[in-house]
Amino acid sequence: MTRVGFYVVQAAQQDQRLQVAARLADKAFARGHRIFINAADKSQAGALNELLWSFRPASFLPHGLCGEEHAETIAIGWGQGPDTHNDLLINLQLEIPAFFSRFQRVAEVVTQDPESLAALRRSWTFYKERGYQLEKHDL
Repeated sequence: MTRVGFYVVQAAQQDQRLQVAARLADKAFARGHRIFINAADKSQAGALNELLWSFRPASFLPHGLCGEEHAETIAIGWGQGPDTHNDLLINLQLEIPAFFSRFQRVAEVVTQDPESLAALRRSWTFYKERGYQLEKHDL
């Protein structure tokens, strides 16, 4: 069954969501995982794509937008299905994507803005009521 982790950032800025997603992707990639990042929209996906190019100057995270070259290991989508990815889903949308249960792990990024907090509380309840193993990580 899918394990779900909520990564709680003690800041309200939306750019913090991208920073956490990049840190999670970097850590998961180092451990050999394949990652699908579900961005809120095309603009956020583009910003994350740029961030991952420069996230760690001394290393490279092979990534790409869905359908592009280099998206085999780390794919960034914004509503598309995850194709062959089923290892780690980093969800940056405020809604739970329909395809979440195909992944071994889901990472939900929580910032302290009211909209994000309300949406992620609903997500916590959704997962909990269905018996998913939940973890909370304060960052």
